[in-house]
Amino acid sequence: MDRSLVFAAILFGLLLLMPFLLPLFGSEYLIGLIIKAMLLAIAAISLDLLIGHGGMVSLGHAAFVGVGAYATAIGLENGIENILLLLVITLAVTGFVALVTGSLALRTSGVYFLMITLAFGQMTYFTLTSLAAYGGDDGLTLWSLATLFGSDIVQSGSGLYFLVLGTLFATWWGVFQISRSRFGRVLRAARDNPERAEVMGYAVTRYRLIAYLIAAMIAGVSGLLLVQHAEFVSPALATWQRSGDLIVVVVLGGLGSRNGAILGAFFIVIIEEVLGSFVHEWRLIYGPVLVLMVLFAKGGIADLFVSKDAKGRAA
Repeated sequence: MDRSLVFAAILFGLLLLMPFLLPLFGSEYLIGLIIKAMLLAIAAISLDLLIGHGGMVSLGHAAFVGVGAYATAIGLENGIENILLLLVITLAVTGFVALVTGSLALRTSGVYFLMITLAFGQMTYFTLTSLAAYGGDDGLTLWSLATLFGSDIVQSGSGLYFLVLGTLFATWWGVFQISRSRFGRVLRAARDNPERAEVMGYAVTRYRLIAYLIAAMIAGVSGLLLVQHAEFVSPALATWQRSGDLIVVVVLGGLGSRNGAILGAFFIVIIEEVLGSFVHEWRLIYGPVLVLMVLFAKGGIADLFVSKDAKGRAA
């Protein structure tokens, strides 16, 4: 069996057991930390679909996390509490924003694509800061959260944990299936040689736009769940620095690998927590650690767990 799938099964098995094991040791705080890592992993997997499979480096992907979070928060402020209805609203809003920005951004490629996504991301950020009715620069604290058919099971505790875990698994499995499909193969062909893909009769821009839409809507869902977890929303979610953090997670974990985005997310969250507990200026240590990881694990963290043959099959 493919080693990457075995590793994923072990990883998700451990995550499934954590809510039952950690409270026995009085470590309920770690549950919140794991939820934070899983939310980061969901957004990172969506970005990996663009970068790892499509070769589209976006520096504005966090904008969709912010749009999804604000769509949820505004819905809650207006009395919409059913999480399924909020999910539909979030997908519709992020999908619309992605359709508009993607249709324009995909007229470019390479560094120009990166710059135009950066511009759209900053436009989104400043749009969110202008929403004075919803906190403006200061953000918005939410006094009510989404419910599931009137039940508060998805608001906190194990209910929220398993909701986030289920979303993470669905995202991982969905992107995995996309990568194995004809759509995924065309997307990678367009990444490696777009001219040849066009000559073979594939509408490269259309394939890329669909991938862009899928990635944006997944990021929007992570924003919805972030609202449930943090009970707070802020324009800072949409900054280009957050997009840069997502790129670091994807590259560090392993571009285009099945488990790289998850491993990268957990590595970043854990090392930030560990270093931050000892050193105030923890980024002074964090930077060299990332450099060492890139130098000695050039295929990302996933390269440490998957053989070269398995990586080839995963691609």
